[in-house]
Amino acid sequence: MPSNAALDERRIAALPLGVSCSNAIYADRGENAELWDVEGRRYIDLVGGVGALAVGHCHPKVIAAIQAQLGRFNHTFFGTIPYEGYIALAELLNERCKVGGRAKTLLVTTGAEAIENAVKIARAYTKRHGIVVFGGSFHGRTLLTMAMTGKVIPYKQSFGPFPGGIYRAPFPDLYRGIDVEHCLSALDTVFETEIEATAIAAFVIEPLQGEGGFIPAPAEFMKGLRGLCDRHGIVLVVDEVQSGFGRTGSLFAVEHMGIEPDLIAMGKGLGAGLPISAVVGRAEIMDAPGVGGLGGTYAGNPLACAAALAAIDVLDAEGLLDRARAIGARFTAGFQRIQNKHRSIIGDIRGLGAMIGVELVNDAETRYPARSLTAQVIKEAANRGLLLVSAGRHFNVIRLLLPLTISDALIDEALSIFQDALDAVVSEGGASNFPAAVQV
Repeated sequence: MPSNAALDERRIAALPLGVSCSNAIYADRGENAELWDVEGRRYIDLVGGVGALAVGHCHPKVIAAIQAQLGRFNHTFFGTIPYEGYIALAELLNERCKVGGRAKTLLVTTGAEAIENAVKIARAYTKRHGIVVFGGSFHGRTLLTMAMTGKVIPYKQSFGPFPGGIYRAPFPDLYRGIDVEHCLSALDTVFETEIEATAIAAFVIEPLQGEGGFIPAPAEFMKGLRGLCDRHGIVLVVDEVQSGFGRTGSLFAVEHMGIEPDLIAMGKGLGAGLPISAVVGRAEIMDAPGVGGLGGTYAGNPLACAAALAAIDVLDAEGLLDRARAIGARFTAGFQRIQNKHRSIIGDIRGLGAMIGVELVNDAETRYPARSLTAQVIKEAANRGLLLVSAGRHFNVIRLLLPLTISDALIDEALSIFQDALDAVVSEGGASNFPAAVQV
């Protein structure tokens, strides 16, 4: 078996620079919330395929479902030769998704593809072109979804020009003093200075921002958006690609906020690691595009449908919505204990359910983002057997996207490693020696 170093040399020679890897740790096998590299070292995996592995690595029910489907057929293209798995998954999602009425489902392949199709559907339904998105958002890496994404480096730099018709408004961030009243007022300014409300097809929003720093939208803000959409005939699209499928303690994060959207875009945890995504929405909106206007070669691939049906069954059978809330409470309590020791560094602990973010700062008063410190903590944690990933406009938020099947023992071990890694980095350099917020 090649070593990590040998594989990294091959990666650098064979892959373009833009395909980044934060760790030179090459996976050999995984089980639940643990991963082993090619050199046999074991890690606790709190990255979880960046949210794709809600039911963990290699869940037996998921593996069995994929193997059973593979023994029958692995692909046809649903647009020419359909199959039951696509229909069964659509029926299940229609039943579970709350979208203000009878639902219909489109299956596609990636999160960005789900967002693009949600935009197409909203434009077809409203006969309008404008799309309003929000600061700090991440919606994908295609040209349209890059235009919608609110972060230049690394996602947008040198890739423009981007498609038009995209307008941006601020997203509430209570930790940094951006309140609901300001954000709702800013939408009025968008209507006055950028585009009239009657030309807007959709608001597209993450109810709990992912790449933006694990910032939950306040319920008051989401209710304000729902009211504006109802008043002006705008479609409300929620991007639940990262926050969906039980991660927040509900099937979708928007369920915490007391409103129902018109369309839900989802992916990641839906497929238990296989590439599949979906748009679920009110039937009359979903039916707006004409025959042949939606689809794709791999959209709703039968293997991915089988994995998704099995993953939803696991969520139900193992009570993972309740488990997500318990995981979140245990991690939050642990991080708060660590915060008591490092109050000048751990600025905020936030999220919903098991979708927790820990924001690191250089100073508790100024809340200056500790980008360099965060990167070094993540590196030190990996050296000690804990896999973490950052988020946020300044890359200073450590985010948890762990499998919801993780045990309490692994949670406690992960918290212990995190504390040791933070202690080691701070004692070596001191928080004030870690400059932050460069190149954002």
